[in-house]
Amino acid sequence: MTMRVLGLVLLVLTACRAGSDESVEQAVAMTGGDPARGEAAIEKFGCGSCHVIPGARARGKVGPPLSDFAERAFIAGHSANTPSNLAAWIRRPDSVEPGTAMPALGVSEREARDIAAYLYLETGTDPPGPPSLLPGSMLKRE
Repeated sequence: MTMRVLGLVLLVLTACRAGSDESVEQAVAMTGGDPARGEAAIEKFGCGSCHVIPGARARGKVGPPLSDFAERAFIAGHSANTPSNLAAWIRRPDSVEPGTAMPALGVSEREARDIAAYLYLETGTDPPGPPSLLPGSMLKRE
């Protein structure tokens, strides 16, 4: 009985992993970033000091939790939630929302795309990515 349960658990985990590989590929294609590098960048820049971020050692309470970020229609209440807008927000938050408390931390373009890939992969639905809740004319297409 125990071996059957273990076998079933391994089968389920393998199936989940296969779906994860496809989701990773979609996140990479959508953002031009790498979710694994994004997780490392989140650690490097201390994003978890302010935010709760799923899958990362990030339990901050200063900024908003990012647990459902990929499902949000807007970034900082101002810009449509698209990969390029997210990368701009991560790199230069004050350019998106003047006076924001989120600091510019010297994140490179590549690091911003990596962080975006991680956030869309870890905080959204399958397939990963931002929502399509607005009319297409309002969204900046990549």
